[in-house]
Amino acid sequence: MREILGRRRRLLSQRGDGSPDPIGAALTYATQWQWPVLPGVAADPQARSRCGCPDPECTVPGAHPFDPGLLAATTDARMVRWWWANRPTAPIVLATGGNAPCAVSLPALPAARALAALDRAGLRLGPVVAAPTRWSLLVKPYSMEQLGELLYAKDFVPGSLRFHGEGGYLALPPSGTGRGAVRWERAPLPGSATPWVPDVEAVVDAVVDALTRTGVSAPEL
Repeated sequence: MREILGRRRRLLSQRGDGSPDPIGAALTYATQWQWPVLPGVAADPQARSRCGCPDPECTVPGAHPFDPGLLAATTDARMVRWWWANRPTAPIVLATGGNAPCAVSLPALPAARALAALDRAGLRLGPVVAAPTRWSLLVKPYSMEQLGELLYAKDFVPGSLRFHGEGGYLALPPSGTGRGAVRWERAPLPGSATPWVPDVEAVVDAVVDALTRTGVSAPEL
């Protein structure tokens, strides 16, 4: 049976009153699901569309590691609590790869159309993270060699696809970034064990097929 994860009465990234709960979400990711996380750099408080890091041309404002760096990502509950006790509004950044999920992302509008096409085809998807400009489909960890072979075998791969693999990162809900809030488009079940995610091959095959159909195109962003 196809599993539709987007319609849940209460998401793990929300408190009972519906307000965001970053520390609760970060602890779920780290301790229950064993996904290594760390706090991301915040958006510039004087101009939310800009990043708080030193790079004035930052392309992912408020949605990437800075201090601490990506290698500090951990599943240790004490460290997670300390980080978010001191930085309660910090974005939650997942270090992708290893034992944690990887992701395939594409621009938001074609992503919504592609997901609708995949639902009609009956493809089972895992959690989907929606940022204002891009959506990311979580997949099982993959190696660069595996990804390279997969892409090489295809006649065409849209340049709008991005791959978050080993050594990469992804902002998770309920992060606030310089481009807006990060939310679940397809949410894991609250209180569930480590969420199921599909193989990268199945997702790339289905997404490329959906994007290359008439009426479902993606800009090269």
